[in-house]
Amino acid sequence: MINATGHSLTIATNLGSAVWTASAVNLYHLWPLSLRVTLFLCGVLVALANMALTRKLSWRRFLGNLLFITPFSYLIQLFTQIILHLGINQLPLVVRVITDIFGILCVALATSIYQRANIVLHPNDDFMQILRFRYLKGNATIAQMVHYIPPVLIMLGTFLFTGRLFAVNIGTLICLFFQGSFIGFFDQHAFKHLKHYGIAGLTQVKPVIRPARSVNGK
Repeated sequence: MINATGHSLTIATNLGSAVWTASAVNLYHLWPLSLRVTLFLCGVLVALANMALTRKLSWRRFLGNLLFITPFSYLIQLFTQIILHLGINQLPLVVRVITDIFGILCVALATSIYQRANIVLHPNDDFMQILRFRYLKGNATIAQMVHYIPPVLIMLGTFLFTGRLFAVNIGTLICLFFQGSFIGFFDQHAFKHLKHYGIAGLTQVKPVIRPARSVNGK
């Protein structure tokens, strides 16, 4: 609910959505599918990529990703329509910018909470978590930057095809450079006793090689 509300605020204000959401919005304007279906299809593709990154065929992870994005995609479309109906775009620009940034912080807060609980994750955030703990030594900021490469490439492709960009603005730039830091901040300050559970399978611990002992113990 927190995550869907945050994304919907960024989409409705049209001042820059989270990077993955912005890429889905641009795809949505490229083909006749609804935003809900576009978000769902993007989630499925990322869920498949997650299994490739973990090098493990985990149906629990894949089905968990689908379990998240099915209601999530619907709620984003529903909440966006409600927020637009309330007339958010009639508000002064400063208020809309603040609202957009608030939406970004909601996304960061939600991501921090459910990544640590690690029960069911959005595929995009699972993707970021896999990069963070399997390949980037737990660094949230760098992991967030790296996991933004695919949606940036998608937006570049849609822009070359249509000549237009949607849902890309100041909020997108904030997400691109600071969302990982926001998540790291909430990791430390929101529900402090909630740790990162179930990441042992993601971390790669090198075996300790001890020198062989001689027969006389020397």
